[in-house]
Amino acid sequence: MYLRHEIGRIGENLATKYLKEQGYKIIERNFMANQGEIDIIAKDKNEIVFIEVKTRTNNLYGKPIDSVNKPKQKHFTNTVEYYIYSKHLENEYVRLDVIEVYIKSNKYKINHIKQII
Repeated sequence: MYLRHEIGRIGENLATKYLKEQGYKIIERNFMANQGEIDIIAKDKNEIVFIEVKTRTNNLYGKPIDSVNKPKQKHFTNTVEYYIYSKHLENEYVRLDVIEVYIKSNKYKINHIKQII
């Protein structure tokens, strides 16, 4: 496995742990469709939350949120729309979030950005 994939997997695991600690119920991880992938799908009170996790070990390429550009947002929303349609969730409240995970020297920091789109 490539190093960046391993770092991404670690970031998703840390984000999942964080969400559970915040009271979220994890519905699904790594949902794949032709449109793209959703890293984490969770339930927060009465909302279904679709979460993109971005992990960094340094800021050479900017903050994690910077990589969620317009094309990435479009793929993400298309995948969310497909998930909602395929699971018959059209009448549910939904939210799209990004979780930034910063990892350095066996320590980590999480920044949860709610309702990005």
